[in-house]
Amino acid sequence: MTVIPHSRPNFPRGGLQGRLVRWHLAVLCAMTALLVGVQSWQLYGEARERLGERALTTSRLVARLPEVVGGAASGQPNQALNARVNSLRGAAEADFIVVGDRMGIRLAHPVPERLGQPMEGGDNIEPFAGREIVSVARGSLGVSVRGKVPIWEDGEVVGVVSTGYLMPQVWSLVGEALTGLLPWFVLALGLGTLGAVWAARRLRAEILNLEPEEIATLARQQRAVLAALREGVIAVDASGNVTLVSERAAALLGEQATPYPLSEVWPELALLTRGGVAARQQNLELTLNGEPLLANIEPLEGGGFVCGFRDRAQALALAEELTHARGFVDVLRAQTHEYQNRLHVISGLLQLDRPQEALRVLNAEIEADAQFRQLLKDVQVPRLVALLAGKRERAQELGIDFAVAGGSSLSPVWERHADTLVTAVGNLTENAFEALAGQPGSVTVAIGEDPEGVQIEVEDSGPGVNAGLEGQIFERGVSSKGEGRGHGLAGVLARVGALGGQIRHRRRGSMTVFEVSLPAPLPALSTPPAQAKQVGG
Repeated sequence: MTVIPHSRPNFPRGGLQGRLVRWHLAVLCAMTALLVGVQSWQLYGEARERLGERALTTSRLVARLPEVVGGAASGQPNQALNARVNSLRGAAEADFIVVGDRMGIRLAHPVPERLGQPMEGGDNIEPFAGREIVSVARGSLGVSVRGKVPIWEDGEVVGVVSTGYLMPQVWSLVGEALTGLLPWFVLALGLGTLGAVWAARRLRAEILNLEPEEIATLARQQRAVLAALREGVIAVDASGNVTLVSERAAALLGEQATPYPLSEVWPELALLTRGGVAARQQNLELTLNGEPLLANIEPLEGGGFVCGFRDRAQALALAEELTHARGFVDVLRAQTHEYQNRLHVISGLLQLDRPQEALRVLNAEIEADAQFRQLLKDVQVPRLVALLAGKRERAQELGIDFAVAGGSSLSPVWERHADTLVTAVGNLTENAFEALAGQPGSVTVAIGEDPEGVQIEVEDSGPGVNAGLEGQIFERGVSSKGEGRGHGLAGVLARVGALGGQIRHRRRGSMTVFEVSLPAPLPALSTPPAQAKQVGG
């Protein structure tokens, strides 16, 4: 079977090997992050428990000191007490040791300015009830792990001792412990990458050095080709099993899941190919279920073959049609010579001028016309489409950039009001052209439809309506263009009003916008139409 070389499609770079390495890295990073999270939580808990016990032990020792008991009972800040407690804090390597009285007022604190102020954290309820606790709370020095012990005197709680370690110290312990995972991560990354590269190369060798996207594309193309063929096509492996069947072949062989033995569905072909297929065989006359067929057999590398077959009667009829077609071709060839002579004349005329420029202009016009028609494909009122096409030609003559907004649409139900739509759009676009006064600019028409009706916007880059005429612009005879003008907008207002719609104008940035809104057309009107509403910009 002849293989035609082809260029590779533009699939994502990196290939199978690169993707396997990236997948491995992603999985490894995810597993490492999960492991780090779990171990961090465990180390955090252990550090919190260890530092909490340490803080609790320190608080117990401080709470038994006579000067601490006496100071808590008196409820008065004492510099000597504060100095004594701070010296103990340094020995215990704690971030703070705070002594408070029964009201939670600080009697000892690392920051002397905070003596006499209430303790923070909101975790003194348990100590004042006579219970020791370990908590994590935010105090004046920050978030900390703290151990709190009540101060007893004569069987009563007279104060509380709080020893704490700030959280950054806890996280530093966790960070130091996590550095032990780094060598294992690097080792797993290196071994995994080598394994992914080896697996990718081994896999690509097994799949004919194709990328997964190429395999998927070939499979889709194969299915499409088989579905498009009018002939029956089957693929048979070296063991004589049918592995691939087109729709036409399945109709003749019977629908069943592949693979299945060829001998069960087409004994004649199975007998013919029992010893293998060494070379291509064409136009074999075979029979399948009593139907005469013409078959072509193409051998495959590694054993097996592909067989395409079609109805012999249809093939003969096609041959007869081809014979008749050849006669018509001879007649048409004679006529073609005459048309070629005319084309040569046209070509010669073009070559006398500037043909390349002419061709470029012609192509540009064709393309622009196609784009414009594409924008109008959803506007299903022919007269309005014709008007917009004519306005486009008019704008080109004036040097104005005329456009229809993308997404403009109008259903055929508005055909009954085509006269009103043409009047409104025609007058508004012509006014927009005149507003530009021969200067370069742009005019855009947007048409939108919803269940409530239709909205039309005509937007131009002109200077806008004169300030003195804004309130009278829709009155008949009012115009900034001189005598004999001022009837267009009045006529638009009358037609729009007859349908219960409204027209208004406003400035949108540097653009002037005229908007026409019409309610959805009804099968019949039982009441007189409302007068049109006009809203000045």
